Amino acid sequence: MTNFRLAFGAGLALLSGLALAGSPVPDVAPVRVSEHVYVLHGSKERPNPQNLGFMNNPAIVLTETGAVIVDPGGTAEVGHMVLRQLRKLTDKPVTDILVTHIHGDHWLASSVIREAYPGVRMYAHPHMIEEAKAGEGQRWVELMLRFTDGASESTRVEIPQSPLSDGQELQIGGLTFRVYLSDIAHTRSDAMFEVVQDQLIFLGDLGVFERMGRMEPEISSFRGNIAGLERALALKLKYYVPGHGPSGGSDRASAFRDYLKIIYDAAARGMEEGKAPFEIKQQLAPRVEAFRSWTGFNDNFGQQVSLAVLEAEQAAF
Repeated sequence: MTNFRLAFGAGLALLSGLALAGSPVPDVAPVRVSEHVYVLHGSKERPNPQNLGFMNNPAIVLTETGAVIVDPGGTAEVGHMVLRQLRKLTDKPVTDILVTHIHGDHWLASSVIREAYPGVRMYAHPHMIEEAKAGEGQRWVELMLRFTDGASESTRVEIPQSPLSDGQELQIGGLTFRVYLSDIAHTRSDAMFEVVQDQLIFLGDLGVFERMGRMEPEISSFRGNIAGLERALALKLKYYVPGHGPSGGSDRASAFRDYLKIIYDAAARGMEEGKAPFEIKQQLAPRVEAFRSWTGFNDNFGQQVSLAVLEAEQAAF
């Protein structure tokens, strides 16, 4: 675990010290998490001119026939950096891209990967593909352009072609990638990917660590997100890769699961007792103290309580 944290910290130091608007994303060394899996841990901040949209955890999985990239990143600039790191690890081509959900900070770099390797196959939840085609992909391009003050202007939408199904197994280069889909959790398009031989799972944004995950009206579900993380934890794997934050053991899934349960259970009880969201928030404050150091806690906590109350009310009918 020490190696994970040292490499993660070194990557953040590079990002904060070297990145300038309009410049390439500085190289961040991949952390070898398991036998076949390397992860580039991004900044815990939102997309901005300094990190150029590099805020998620792109991963490179080396197989017998090439490389699989999971969530290649949020801008073309990030994609170029990921390719530079890939070429330090292997001279084999990228054969496949796996996308965990619709949020563009995870997948808009796919266009750069596809330009370099035109034959690459791209997989995602069927709802992710539908939403991207309906305009959500372009909306995220525009969001990233605004967040980076125009530094990501070369980013374009490359929509996955291959819809996934729950329980599906992809056989790629001697490795088995097992797929776990959610109906509604962090979004309506979440996919987790288990690398069976490595006892490792990519959580997407169902699981985040040291950076608070967002819950949004109508597209997120506390109960669905909790169920997805409990499904991942029931596998009892060795390695868990969150969508944001350092990789590690099962606590990378259990910590955010516990946080969501604390919020939702308190909201459900408070709703039954006729308490207002601000009263529930006050009561919850001591119970979420351990999460206050997570990036984005203050921006999300109040809204999460209100959304949990709304979901609990809807569940009661």
